[in-house]
Amino acid sequence: MFARPFRVKSNTAIKGSDRRKLKADISAAFPSLSADDVSELVPNKEELNVVKVYAHKGDAVTLYVLHKNPLFFELEKRLYPTVYVLWRYPNLLPTFRTWTPVLQKLIGGADLMLPGVVVPSSGLPDVKQGNCCAVTVVNNRAPVAVGTAAVSTAEMCSLGMKGRGVCVVHTYMDNLWAFGDKSGPPSLPDAESVGQGVNGEDYNFDEEEVEEEEVEKCVEEEQISCDTVTDQTCSGFEELSLAEQAEEKGEKSNEEEEGNQDDQKHPQEIMDALLFQCFLHALKSKVKKSELPLLTSTFLRNHMFSCCPSGKQLDIKKSSYKKLSKFLQAMQQQHNLVRVKELTKGVESIVEVDWKNQALRSFSAPEGIDDEAVLMQDGGEGEAPYNPPEITTLYSVSARLGPLFLEANKRKGAVLQPAEVRSIVTEYVKNNELVDENNKNYVTINPTLCDCLLEKSEYQEVQSLKWDDLFSRTLGRMQECYQVVFPGLAPVTRKGHIEPIDISVASRGSNKKVTLIKNLEVYGLDPAVVATALQRRVQASSVLQPIPGSKDKVLVQIQGNQIHQVGNLLLDHYRIPRKYIQGLEKAPKGGKKK
Repeated sequence: MFARPFRVKSNTAIKGSDRRKLKADISAAFPSLSADDVSELVPNKEELNVVKVYAHKGDAVTLYVLHKNPLFFELEKRLYPTVYVLWRYPNLLPTFRTWTPVLQKLIGGADLMLPGVVVPSSGLPDVKQGNCCAVTVVNNRAPVAVGTAAVSTAEMCSLGMKGRGVCVVHTYMDNLWAFGDKSGPPSLPDAESVGQGVNGEDYNFDEEEVEEEEVEKCVEEEQISCDTVTDQTCSGFEELSLAEQAEEKGEKSNEEEEGNQDDQKHPQEIMDALLFQCFLHALKSKVKKSELPLLTSTFLRNHMFSCCPSGKQLDIKKSSYKKLSKFLQAMQQQHNLVRVKELTKGVESIVEVDWKNQALRSFSAPEGIDDEAVLMQDGGEGEAPYNPPEITTLYSVSARLGPLFLEANKRKGAVLQPAEVRSIVTEYVKNNELVDENNKNYVTINPTLCDCLLEKSEYQEVQSLKWDDLFSRTLGRMQECYQVVFPGLAPVTRKGHIEPIDISVASRGSNKKVTLIKNLEVYGLDPAVVATALQRRVQASSVLQPIPGSKDKVLVQIQGNQIHQVGNLLLDHYRIPRKYIQGLEKAPKGGKKK
């Protein structure tokens, strides 16, 4: 769930009524907690924040954060504790033990498989399918993962301890843990393991062999990779307790820890440095002399944001400048990099760039940020490159036209391309010698053509038709279909007209507008990816909503009238033909220049 970075939608202080409701929900979900425990977790007079985020797959999650540490998170109306809570109350959930090397796989996004579960002498905890449970490693009772039971305890035993055991949703070292103070788990000795000699001579003689065999059998890797997982994390867990491992990791990666502390202590300085980096990168690799004068808003939206490194988010409001105009003014006065001028009232533009400036000439883009990476980041979150489908209009033979296509052995329901229809009709006319001898541009109507193509009122009046009229009447009386061919997939044929991507603008509240986009799935576009790309382009919040009455369709909603940006993304980046996009004409028109 949190193996990849998530996107924060909002961060607000909790209301008094919501605080009381949260306490009641915690008491109901975790009956083992006393009233004092709940009051300690959710104090009345301390600030508690409600953070709404979107996971990388688009799942909406609500976090409850106290003192910068997430305590609980709500997913699909269900409350889960984080590892920070479980370290304070290790017996809050039923726990399953596993080997220390398995933790690396869990952090990477895998589920806990039953062959990797260490069964204690007292037996497995009694759980039902879907129950919330925790995962610990041998030698330490401090939980390192939270999830739900894939099957009940009875089914685990009946399956011979094979298959999936725990569906993991949150782990130590994932991005939800990193949202907090990044503290390490405490060292809580596992009395049973010590008593059974888990660390003794009886165990050590084949420890490595057992662990390797268990890891191979128990972990089913998923296609989620997590950059924060390192080999040092695993090696530390093989010999140290969880607390000792955290300390050793801190010593080995001292620079990284200091960097993380700097992020917390001086967020404005970090954002200022990121702004300056993206500013230089955009000037050096994006802006051309022919584009000047360039609107400052366009420079920020189309150039600076696309130069932001992956995993970071450019936000001027979190910098010391607060506004783009102040930042550009500083770049002009302190570094003499650009010259900004107000060409029209209230609208600033970059009119000149000092390409010979030493800071600009000496700047080199950070490794891992190139044009291809920027394109992937701007358009699709690093997903595989999108290739638009080939869409072909087809026609199906109707019952009325059956006699006309009988000679070509095409029955009712046969699907043909327009060229095939013209060929069959032409062949029919020539075989039946229906071409007018006096004017070859006309075709004589015989009884078959009369029944197939003419209206009843035309039976006595129309004796011949032009070729174009003949073809248009034939196609007009056939059932229209369309065929969609995605690269590497079999063609899909459906009746009717293909639904265009519909873009519309709706009003919300007092004079607030939102842009709505639907039917992206018809063209093989992932609404979540499109929403993220738009959010980066326009720096506005986006929401995914199910469309009532549709099974697998989702509506993308983004703040403001963003039809221009939506059109540019669909036409230029995804290369969707304009005829398949509906609503581009609703884009706001620029005001008249005085």
